[in-house]
Amino acid sequence: MTSAPREAEARVGPVGALLCRLLFLAICLPGPVLLAAAATLDPRPSSSDFWGLLAGGVLATIIGVGFGVWGWRLVGRSRSDARRLSAAGVAATAEVLAVANHLGGEGPGLEVHLRISGPGFATFEADTIRANDPALVPGAVLAAVVEPADRLFLII
Repeated sequence: MTSAPREAEARVGPVGALLCRLLFLAICLPGPVLLAAAATLDPRPSSSDFWGLLAGGVLATIIGVGFGVWGWRLVGRSRSDARRLSAAGVAATAEVLAVANHLGGEGPGLEVHLRISGPGFATFEADTIRANDPALVPGAVLAAVVEPADRLFLII
C-alpha cells in the first residue's frame, strides 16, 4: 500500500534545529513558571492575585506547551524528511501540469500541480505552493528527489 504523496518539510540544518528547539522549549516555560510562582510565593499573595496567577499559569501552560510541542515536532519531522531523502531518495522529474495563484499563507505565491516520475516508483501527481516565478508554467520540468516507499518528495 502506498501513501498519499507528501512534500518534505523545509530543510533545517543542525544549528538551526538546535536554535529552533531551544526557542520552542523557551515558549513552553512561562506557564509552569507562573504556576510555580502561584504555589510558592512567600508571603502568600492575596486571593485574587493567587487565582490570577493560577489562571494565567494554566492558560500559558496549555498554549505554550501546545505550541512548543507542535514546533518541536515540526523541526523533528523536517530533520527526519531530510535524512530519509538523502538515504533512500531517487532522482526524479516533476512536470508542471497547472499553475494557479495562491493567496494564503504569508504572501502571494503559486499553487503548482505536478506530475512526478522517475525510476523505482509509479508516476504520481502532487500539489505544492511555490513563490512567484515566471519559469513555473505548464510544461516546465523541474528536478526532484523522491523516496519511493512513502512518495515523500522534494522539488530541488
